[in-house]
Amino acid sequence: MLVKVCGIQTREAAEVVVQEGADFIGFVFAESKRKISPEQATEIASGLPNQVKKVGVFVNEQPKRMIEIAKQVGLDYLQLHGDEPAEVARKLPFRVIKAFAADSSNLENIQDYPCDYYLIDSPAGKYRGGSGKTFNWELIEELKLDRSKLILAGGLTVENVQQAIKVVHPIGVDVSSGVETNGEKDVLKIKQFIKNAKEGDRK
Repeated sequence: MLVKVCGIQTREAAEVVVQEGADFIGFVFAESKRKISPEQATEIASGLPNQVKKVGVFVNEQPKRMIEIAKQVGLDYLQLHGDEPAEVARKLPFRVIKAFAADSSNLENIQDYPCDYYLIDSPAGKYRGGSGKTFNWELIEELKLDRSKLILAGGLTVENVQQAIKVVHPIGVDVSSGVETNGEKDVLKIKQFIKNAKEGDRK
């Protein structure tokens, strides 16, 4: 089970994510309470091992700017979390994760989108990028999606991640607010989430 921990803002949180065996670490460059500057992300990313893939989260950003930030930080993936059309993804010389809201009427067409992974998230809250709430996972069951490209997000926590994996059978899971306490990344929750997720597909 691939695990992505998103919204990283400190070196301490990044080190825990790495030590516990997560596969992706996410930096948010869009408007969010977890937004980070390219300079801050570069500093954190410089100490990360190559096996942990660095993901930059963007919302309706210009391709040129995304490429600039990706090169500066050393990103491996660009996560498009807005209304980016397929043409934008095709212009990017990086691997792409495309986020789709679970209530979106275009979920049936997502297999045509040129990306390496589909990330299915809860409908947006105040900011684009998910609300931190779960959605009806059965919605995904009705879709004939390639599970080897499906990352599940939206309200995942230490308590529910194994159940989510059992229902959806994704290749990976993504967490942000679910490993926070009072809006800050919680080391113990990060450790437990990664452990539970990695064990989840073996149950």
